[in-house]
Amino acid sequence: MTNQWCDRRTPRSEPARACASTSLRQGQTNLLYLPHRVSLSVKRFAVILAGGFALASPVAAETMSSALVRAYVGNPDLNQQRAGVRAQDENLPRASSLGRPTVTADGQFGYNYLDTTQGGVRTRGSTPPTAVGLTVTQNLFNGNRTQNSVRQAESNIFGSRENLRTTEENVLQNGATAYMNVLRDTAILNLRRNNITVLEEQLRQTRDRFNVGEVTRTDVAQAESSLASSRSDYFTAQANLQNSVANFRQIIGVEPTRLEPARTIEALLPKDMGTAVALALEEHPVVQAALHAVDAAALQVKLVEGELYPTLNVVGNVQHQTDYIGIRNATFLNGSVVGQLSVPIYEGGEVYARARQAKETLAQARLQADLQRDTVRAAVVSAWGSLDSAKAVIQSAKAAVKSAEIALDGIREEARVGQRTTFDVLFAQQTLLNTRVSLVSAQRDRVVASYNVMAAIGRLSAANLSLNVAEYDPTVHFEQVKDKWIGLRTPDGR
Repeated sequence: MTNQWCDRRTPRSEPARACASTSLRQGQTNLLYLPHRVSLSVKRFAVILAGGFALASPVAAETMSSALVRAYVGNPDLNQQRAGVRAQDENLPRASSLGRPTVTADGQFGYNYLDTTQGGVRTRGSTPPTAVGLTVTQNLFNGNRTQNSVRQAESNIFGSRENLRTTEENVLQNGATAYMNVLRDTAILNLRRNNITVLEEQLRQTRDRFNVGEVTRTDVAQAESSLASSRSDYFTAQANLQNSVANFRQIIGVEPTRLEPARTIEALLPKDMGTAVALALEEHPVVQAALHAVDAAALQVKLVEGELYPTLNVVGNVQHQTDYIGIRNATFLNGSVVGQLSVPIYEGGEVYARARQAKETLAQARLQADLQRDTVRAAVVSAWGSLDSAKAVIQSAKAAVKSAEIALDGIREEARVGQRTTFDVLFAQQTLLNTRVSLVSAQRDRVVASYNVMAAIGRLSAANLSLNVAEYDPTVHFEQVKDKWIGLRTPDGR
């Protein structure tokens, strides 16, 4: 039933489509699913803050998928994490360098003055001696530190990839939340504004009835008080919307324009909570990152213990000098290949202390992995409960809205014949508004909760959401640098 208190005072061209369009009745009970009536443009938001509404600018509508694509491509937090993974990739060639030869060239040039007497013959003169040399060192054994360093670097790289997955999940989850917050707060702002229109008409009719003696001054004061409170709530809704728009801009990277309806992703979720928990413990990137950290900590123990082993190197050296020891045209050439063996005897206890320290760090990493499993399990249970709660609240809120509409229409009819007071009408109107706001919030909560469950499981990704975007593959850069022996330029040209 159309709200008769505002059938002539609100222009039909406005986005809220007056009270009739924002009334929640059978067949139209989802404010967050009205394609163009909960949209927001930058210019429109400015007008809202000024106290009015304007038509949205004719730009392409933004969908949940397109907004998440923007976040996936341009979010600074996600991009800096990708750069961090690329930087972590370089630790593999660094570790591999321990088993590669090192080559050092050296040279010298100078001035030499010679004054010597031998057998009664005195020799004097100056020469510009030069010397060049080349040294090649190849490690043959270092307590397996090269192999363990490579394995540790790989574990850290795999862990950084899991951290990247976590960041991707957080960005997509925050993006979906920001999207739904703008829809919710825009719908609530429209409801608040519509309520002001209703209460203005209520106040006008109450004053007319007061002028003819049908009601008292108390009724007029009650209507005025309700209108003032409604305007206060409207300003609060404006501030909430402004905050949601700012968060949207921070995460998505653009101002929200015309936001299309959004749907839940419950079809992508497991059928029951037990399956969801099992998948989370197996696949969640936080758990996987913790397990890679355990591997890296175990290898660190071996690396430190490797310092107590002998080190064996092969060193090749060649030197060439001219004007040797100040004698003009004298030359010197020397070449050698030697084996160098270094056996640590006692290092003052420092290596032993670091070995014990590494073992304690390993124990800590294992406990951290257990903690992450418990945290993930709790997150899945909590998110699943929130989703079930939101679905139940929606059903209750729909019933409440329907009942509140019927009650309001009945109370208004009774008020016309003097069986109800103005306060009864205002109370019923406020009750209907509250139920509509509750329904809008519950609809938002259901969509957000579905994304939260997906994130808690560890499957919230561009691939699983089927976003129309080229998925970032961290293995591409890894393959480009893992066997790189030389070069200052990164693969992308920087």
